[in-house]
Amino acid sequence: MAATNLKKQYEEQIIPALTKEFNYTTPMQVPRLQKIVINQGLGQATQDKKIIETAINELTAITGQKAVATLSRKDISNFKVRKKNPIGARVTLRRERMYEFLERLIRVALPRIRDFKGIEGKLDGRGNYTLGITEQIIFPEINIDNIQKLLGMNITFVTTANTDEEGYALLKQFGLPFKNK
Repeated sequence: MAATNLKKQYEEQIIPALTKEFNYTTPMQVPRLQKIVINQGLGQATQDKKIIETAINELTAITGQKAVATLSRKDISNFKVRKKNPIGARVTLRRERMYEFLERLIRVALPRIRDFKGIEGKLDGRGNYTLGITEQIIFPEINIDNIQKLLGMNITFVTTANTDEEGYALLKQFGLPFKNK
């Protein structure tokens, strides 16, 4: 199975490399990828309910796992948002599906972005990284002919790293194409 490639690489190459780089005493100290969360905020869904269905179907196709609608927490009259109305879609990937998605993202989807020069290397201060993608059509699972609206998404990589430096090193080892710092 393709998912085991990155997992095997993590166990055989990334753990020893990070142990050496950060002088860890046990393999349990080495940061690891906990989950990948893919989120789409769909503000225009307040006018058109079909956008949510389309987004859920597309996220499900991209990740291979059923996406769920995210609901608004409160009423905001300026944006025509009612409490508990669907305003987005999200998927949380763990274990095998997470590695499978990460491999497809690195090897297939990111290279399809026009004028791609790498991704920003700014983490959140706790070793987690969020990547913003402006168009869902970079994924080969999406049929361009069936697209009504280009939708962006945020892909968050949640790690067990304690610092940004450790998180950056982990994601770099996985092969995320960061711009050179």
